[in-house]
Amino acid sequence: MKNKRQILTECSFKTARSGGAGGQHVNKVETKAIIIFNIETTSVFSEEEKNLVLIKLKNKINKDGELIVTAQTYKSQIKNKELAKEKLIYLLENALKIQKK
Repeated sequence: MKNKRQILTECSFKTARSGGAGGQHVNKVETKAIIIFNIETTSVFSEEEKNLVLIKLKNKINKDGELIVTAQTYKSQIKNKELAKEKLIYLLENALKIQKK
């Protein structure tokens, strides 16, 4: 995979309130992590790589060309942010793999 650090610098992060049971803090703390990576405007990938990602991940990319990954497994925003980063890298790595014939 290309420079993971560069990919993450091009991402934007958001937080939101996580759904489900959470006790006293459920309506106060934003633990859900949302990471947004714009495939169309990135400088990390070539045009060929962008097209490959757009085709393979078309169900996860919105009309603006943004790949949006969420994580809300943990009660910690920091852990969810790390998980979202891992998910993003995993998705991109698998999308860029070329199947052998």
